[in-house]
Amino acid sequence: MIKLGAVYLLAGLVFAAFSIFSATDRNNPKRFGNAAFWGLVALSFLAGDRLGDLGNGVLVLGLALIAGFGWLGRGQPATTSPEERRALAERFGEKLFVPALTLPLVVVIGVLLLKPITLAGQPLLDPKQVTLLSLALAAIVAVGVGLVLLRQPLVSPLQEGRRLMDTVGWAALLPQMLAALGAVFALAGVGQVIGELVTAWIPMDTRLAAVAVYCLGMAGFTIVMGNAFAAFPVMTAGVGLPILIRQFGGDPAVVCAIGMLSGFCGTLMTPLAANFNLVPPALLELPDRYAVIKAQIPTALPLLLANMVLMYVLAF
Repeated sequence: MIKLGAVYLLAGLVFAAFSIFSATDRNNPKRFGNAAFWGLVALSFLAGDRLGDLGNGVLVLGLALIAGFGWLGRGQPATTSPEERRALAERFGEKLFVPALTLPLVVVIGVLLLKPITLAGQPLLDPKQVTLLSLALAAIVAVGVGLVLLRQPLVSPLQEGRRLMDTVGWAALLPQMLAALGAVFALAGVGQVIGELVTAWIPMDTRLAAVAVYCLGMAGFTIVMGNAFAAFPVMTAGVGLPILIRQFGGDPAVVCAIGMLSGFCGTLMTPLAANFNLVPPALLELPDRYAVIKAQIPTALPLLLANMVLMYVLAF
């Protein structure tokens, strides 16, 4: 049976390649900082389960020190120039979308066709992780399609990946770190503390007040934590479950679904959601790194209000 460990292995090998290429990039004055940073990330994927809590804690501190002291630089991978990319774009035209469209196609094939397959009485793919395993397979297939279509050297995906990681820097790890922070908060009982504070200071005797607090809290915690999935267990344990569902009899499916949508409104307004809000300006080299957030706020606020109305109308 192929399990999630295969995805960790794949990711670890990719980051290990980033580390090796960084160490050999003499055009980057901070190449050893980059090599150490991506090497630690590779180690976390390849052997994180063997390092133990203390080892992983030291590893995270190492990442924070490298990023905090500014030891990361921007390398110059051996890749195509802007002029060469423009020429390739003009040559291949709409065919450039083929690798991108390969991703969802292979994911669907994996989920629908590979999931039922068994070998020696065991499923080919771990039933609990079929989607992630299919996504990893899709990434490999899409890269292969891109290499064949564009006739690029085998090392080009790794060099382009390193260029992306160097452009984004430490912010590329924010989603993973913040999701872990949400799990720590949930285990530490932060949701219960939030619920006690809310009920002590805000009158929760009406459904409207409870809905407003839950939706605004989901958006607010997402802004602080950068991840709606990290905010969800905190706010649902503190407000959603005890007040909206138990006290007012709300439909759990509706409350949780619209609660997550409210959290995503916060995602649109926070720089901590780096993969959505900081990566595009970095890739496009926009002069304002917060341009995406500024453009999204006028949509996020009315959408948050609409979510409150929908929850009040549909959940009870």
